[in-house]
Amino acid sequence: MSEHPNVTLLRRADAEMQSEGMQAMAKYLADDVVWHEIARTAPRRGIAELAAAAGAADYEITWETHDIVGNDDHVVMLGTATATRGDRTLTYRTAEIYHVKAGKITERWAFSDDTAAIIDFFA
Repeated sequence: MSEHPNVTLLRRADAEMQSEGMQAMAKYLADDVVWHEIARTAPRRGIAELAAAAGAADYEITWETHDIVGNDDHVVMLGTATATRGDRTLTYRTAEIYHVKAGKITERWAFSDDTAAIIDFFA
């Protein structure tokens, strides 16, 4: 059985983002992407807002993908993130849900096993 094309798209985006950084993700995003982040009340809207936030970040996040599953409507990526900010480090598990339409990511939600620790770390 072959892999669903939306899963393949996320695998490519994930691999490129890990090797080239967040800017590599832009070609996989719809211009009006809606990007929901853990513990952030309002999502980031559009590639420009997302790029500006990434450029202003005072931390680095590395990612280890555990699995990617999906169908025509949703793709779910499971993994472990490690954030480094100055001399502090936080490791947490996440589930990310993506909507993909016409070969582009249109929306993304992220959920964690420890939202309180993420709020504290990024405050």
